[in-house]
Amino acid sequence: METMEHKTGLILTGGGARAAYQVGVLNALSMILLEAGWPVHSNPFPIICGTSAGAINGTALACRADDFGEAVRELMAVWSNFQVEQVYRADSLGVIRSGARWLSLFSFGWLLRKWRANPPNSLLDNTPLVSMLHRLLDLPRLDAALAEGQLHALAVTASSYTSGQHITFYQCAEEIEPWRRTQRLAIRDQIGIDHLLASSAIPFIFPAIPVYIDGRCEYCGDGSMRQIAPISPAIHLGATKVLIIGAGRMGEKGEQAPTNTPHYPSLAQVAGHAMSGIFLDGLSADIERINRVNQTLSVLNEEQRRHTPLKPIRTLVISPSHRIDSIASRHVSSLPRPIRTMLGGIGATEARGSALASYLLFEQSFTNELIALGESDTYAKREEVLAFFEPDTAQLLQASA
Repeated sequence: METMEHKTGLILTGGGARAAYQVGVLNALSMILLEAGWPVHSNPFPIICGTSAGAINGTALACRADDFGEAVRELMAVWSNFQVEQVYRADSLGVIRSGARWLSLFSFGWLLRKWRANPPNSLLDNTPLVSMLHRLLDLPRLDAALAEGQLHALAVTASSYTSGQHITFYQCAEEIEPWRRTQRLAIRDQIGIDHLLASSAIPFIFPAIPVYIDGRCEYCGDGSMRQIAPISPAIHLGATKVLIIGAGRMGEKGEQAPTNTPHYPSLAQVAGHAMSGIFLDGLSADIERINRVNQTLSVLNEEQRRHTPLKPIRTLVISPSHRIDSIASRHVSSLPRPIRTMLGGIGATEARGSALASYLLFEQSFTNELIALGESDTYAKREEVLAFFEPDTAQLLQASA
């Protein structure tokens, strides 16, 4: 276990099916640490913060904080055998009831008076996800891990459509005061299924989830929306260094050179661009902000550092070395026919619209390739990983001697 003065945080970002990459990274990390002598069951991340699909992965890790290896194996078992039917309805009837009605209402709402009383809420019906979360998570075990000191804190984020606030829900055993910033607030709460459904409710794709906040009901969606400081919760919860696992290449947008004969963007291409802005931009900006703070602190003397509330935060970022939308374009055909038909209508089955499809490709052919990429990218940074955890490894080995 780590001391009160020194805690490592884990940041798991959003990205729908792209979060399979995180599982590959975590699996490689567990192997690297095990080879370096890290105790078999020890949790290297006393502070875990997740957003969207990363909130689900993070909570699964937190629920098994007493056995990190088991937690990673459970995630591997889920993500390596994924089918979209575990997350959202992909049968013809389910698609007609949600996606087809939603797109029709979007296009011809002024003609469809009969749906005014009970309009469809989203493109897809994600009720199957509820059952999967109940099978994956052991929330009483989370309470025990916190009480026994195997975990310091868990945080998941959501965005309130009702108030416009970006909300961090956190659970901890010790007293940690909630924080509030412009358009951001933290609420200490018992993390439950509703928080995870809200955090992972991709806008337009999945329905908003009602969550009670200070006694009032607010409808919340994906925590990546309006998330201008995704690393901030870990720091507020006491992390002095953070490992960040991204769901897309840093600066991924704009890397693709324009063609000589550009086509007008399809709806899926525009939506994919918007999704990249939601899921990728905030993280890149926050990493740059932390690097600037660290550089500023490095030029201050000891006396000056004592008089500033800022503190250096060590970071290690592991993100995909290949474009995930390019990978997705090779696996779109694995989606069930009703979903392919619906997405094809807006251009998401074309190569230029595959970014949108990448968030919905909960199919094992796609998730396994992302898992393998996550493992490969992590092993490529093996020396950086060992250097990042070196003080912790020495401390644990000394404690077990």
